[in-house]
Amino acid sequence: MTDSKSPAFTRRQAAGFLTAGLIGVATPRTAFAQTSYLDIRRGGNFTPIPIAVTNFAGDQGPALSSVITNNFARSVFLQPLEPRSFPHQITNPDQAPQMDAWKMINAQFVVTGRVARGPDGRMKTEFRLWDVSTGQQVTGQQYVTDPNNARRVGHIVSDAIFSRITGEKGFFDSRVVFIDETGPKERRNKRLTIMDQDGGNVRYLTRGDDLVVTPRFSPSSQDVAYMSFGQGDPRVFILNIETGQREVVGNFPGMTFSPRFSPDGQKIIMSLSQGSASNLFTMDLRSRATTRLTDTAGIDTSPSFSPDGSQIVFESDRGGSQQIYVMSAGGGGAKRISYGEAARYSTPVWSPKGDFIAFTRQKGGAFGIGVMKPDGSGERIITEGFHNEGPTFAPNGLYVMFFREPGGAAGPKIFMADIFGRGEFQVTTPSFGSDPAWGPLLS
Repeated sequence: MTDSKSPAFTRRQAAGFLTAGLIGVATPRTAFAQTSYLDIRRGGNFTPIPIAVTNFAGDQGPALSSVITNNFARSVFLQPLEPRSFPHQITNPDQAPQMDAWKMINAQFVVTGRVARGPDGRMKTEFRLWDVSTGQQVTGQQYVTDPNNARRVGHIVSDAIFSRITGEKGFFDSRVVFIDETGPKERRNKRLTIMDQDGGNVRYLTRGDDLVVTPRFSPSSQDVAYMSFGQGDPRVFILNIETGQREVVGNFPGMTFSPRFSPDGQKIIMSLSQGSASNLFTMDLRSRATTRLTDTAGIDTSPSFSPDGSQIVFESDRGGSQQIYVMSAGGGGAKRISYGEAARYSTPVWSPKGDFIAFTRQKGGAFGIGVMKPDGSGERIITEGFHNEGPTFAPNGLYVMFFREPGGAAGPKIFMADIFGRGEFQVTTPSFGSDPAWGPLLS
C-alpha cells in the first residue's frame, strides 16, 4: 500500500519538467564539445577530478548545491572541493569565475548556478560548468518545475555534469527499492521501501502486515516485483511505483527469490522448486503462459537476463558446487563461467551495459562482491568481508549496491561501490536495510 501523503515520483515529463537548451553562446569548445575529460575505464593509477560546486544563488540554492556535492563525493571519479577552500564567493553565476584564483586550489571545474521562483510559482534552476584551464563554459542547462521537485533537480544537474566530464551516463536521478527491517532479529518487521539512490526521499510501499523479500526493479518501467509471505504459499506481486497499482502474479510454493523482469518488462524469469530440484521458468505477463527452460536434478536459481534479452545468467549446483552458468534465453545448453578455486558463487546479475556480471562469492569465511565478464574472464572482487550479498547495478553499470549482514544482534546495512573497487560508501537508511534493487534512470 502506498503512502498517500507522499506524491509519486514520476518521469520528467509527467513531473512537469521543462528543459531549456544550453545557457550562453554555443561554441565548438563549449556547447558542442563532446570529448570527455576523464577515461573512467582505463586501468592503472587513478586520480579523481577536483570540482568546486559553488552555492547556487536563491533561497533553495544552498540546499541544491549540497545535493550535487554529496552526489559527487560518492561518485568516486569526481572529487568535490571543500567550500571553505574556495577563493571567493560567486556573486554573478552568469559570469566566468576568476580562473586564476580557482587554479590556486587545484580546481579543474567550477559549477555555478541560481534558483528562482517564477510568477506562476514554478522553480527555475540554471547551472553552468566552467573549465578552469581554458576559462570556458563547457555546458549549461536550465530546468523549470514544481518546487517540490527541488531535490530531484539536484540529481539531474549532477547527471548532466557527470556525463559531460566522464563521457558516461549519470546515475544520480534514479531510485532504489529495498527491504526496511525493524524490530528484534527473531521477528523482524520487513517493509518494501523506496528511496533516492543517495538515501533521500524514503517512502514505505507496504505497511509490514506481511513479510516481504527480494524486490526486483523492472529495467524499462517503474514496476517492482516482490515476494510476500502472508497466509499460505508465497505470492509474487508487481507494484507500479507511480500509480500504486498492485497485482498478484501468482502463488509459487517453493520459490525462494522473486522473479526478475526481461529487458522489455513483458516477461519474468524465476526458479521453482519441484521436489529436491529447482528449475528455471519464464512467464509472459500478458498471457500468464509459462515456459520451462531447464530440466535438471540439481538446483538452478537466481536467473537474470542479459540487457539484450538473448541470454540468461544463473547459479546452479549441477556440477557439484554452487557456480554461475550462462545459456540462451530460450533454454538449451549452459556454459559454466565461474572457476574460482574452492569458491562458491551466487546471486548473479547482468550489467545494464552488458559488459559485466556481478555476483556474490563465498570463499572460506569471507563473502565477496565481484564482477566478471560474461565469458567468465576478468574476475575482480570489489569488496570482501562478513556476509556481503545481493549485488544490483546502477543504471550506467559503473556501480553496484549490496547489503552486509554483520551478524549477532545487528542488522543488515546497504552499501554502494564502483565496479573497479576504488570506493565504498554506506547508503543511510532509516533502520536496517537489505535486498536493494536499483531502478532505471528517471530522466
